[in-house]
Amino acid sequence: MGRIDSDYDMTYTVGLLHPGSMGAAFGRQIRSRGHVVLWCPDGRSDTTRRRAERAGLEPDSLRGLVSRSDVLLSLCPPAAAEETAARVAEFVSTDTHALYIEANAVSPTRVQRIADQLTPMHVIDAAVVGSPPEGGKSPTLYVSGAAAGTDVTTKLFAGTDVTIRVLGEDLGKASALKLAYSSYQKVSRVLAAVAYGAADAHGVASELLEIAAKRNRSYLVETDYIPKAAARAWRWGPELEDAATLLAEAGLPDSLLHAAATTLARWNENRDEPMNIADALEALRTE
Repeated sequence: MGRIDSDYDMTYTVGLLHPGSMGAAFGRQIRSRGHVVLWCPDGRSDTTRRRAERAGLEPDSLRGLVSRSDVLLSLCPPAAAEETAARVAEFVSTDTHALYIEANAVSPTRVQRIADQLTPMHVIDAAVVGSPPEGGKSPTLYVSGAAAGTDVTTKLFAGTDVTIRVLGEDLGKASALKLAYSSYQKVSRVLAAVAYGAADAHGVASELLEIAAKRNRSYLVETDYIPKAAARAWRWGPELEDAATLLAEAGLPDSLLHAAATTLARWNENRDEPMNIADALEALRTE
């Protein structure tokens, strides 16, 4: 992999794109192992500059960052992932052999587009699950792609508070895992907000919390309930439409519940039908 050495004790030069709260914390972890971490201050806010300074990052132009780095780590808002890669691509030449770690919450399709535009740079798909690595917190960085790249990533974070999990050589696996998790975790947070808002509007918020407190684990781990949900969808859909009315009357957004009811409608033909998980998921995929 060009400039990338296999020695765990080697010092890397890492270009960080860009030091937000997560990126700066990752940069600080990398620096704690003796590596050099660069960042590009062009167009960045004063807040970002102060954050980079506190993390001990070294400023350079984007051209300098790309030419000097053994590894480039992209941790930016997902909407800016392709634009960030495109700016890096302007300085990629045929003799560029750095590793590009695409660590944003983007779809596998977008990861592949990023890899294509950065050729001949090596690209690894990565996804962070957990809070920034500071204050005793230890997130997991899931990675997928060519073994040479995932090996380097593992070595880069050896001895830090970032745990590396390799998912294999298929580019896009890490991003698929992240978005699958986000689709539940983030939407459930939004649903919690509107559900609490509806209960609060009718003076029953404390009772709602009392009911919720009786559960001690995530619905996401209860995969055996998927076929049961499919069998009961014909009853759940109308209930959620009424729940949407409740939200609307409280001045709260109701679109998520309408969407859930529409999703449940895909199981209407499976009314009270015994199914396994594979059958239930296949029915969801077919309208």
